[in-house]
Amino acid sequence: MKTVKALVGDGVLKSDRCCGESGTLGVTRPDISTQIRFRKETELRQGEAELRANGSVGAKDNVKILTSCPSCLQGLSRYGNDLQNGLLEADYIVVEMAKQILGENWMPDYVQRANAGGIERVLL
Repeated sequence: MKTVKALVGDGVLKSDRCCGESGTLGVTRPDISTQIRFRKETELRQGEAELRANGSVGAKDNVKILTSCPSCLQGLSRYGNDLQNGLLEADYIVVEMAKQILGENWMPDYVQRANAGGIERVLL
């Protein structure tokens, strides 16, 4: 949380609840996975309302959720239209860090530098 707040400011809430997408849970136990998803959706709506009420997110702005889990990123993309106003944008924490530190064009810039001189030059 400290790192994320340092990047994007104090208007950040922590969402601990699982999205229900891990491994094969959704396939092997859709009854459980669906309940987990509904609970996550409820938490997301409450978080959205709190962020909008305290002015951290504008009335029609999208809400972004950050994760480090590939299953969560895939699962959270299914919540895109579940918010009351705007959309839910899901992304990796490291991608948001790269955008904040290196700018919006960080990926094309990185690829260009890597193609021009090798990845070791970019990383050093």
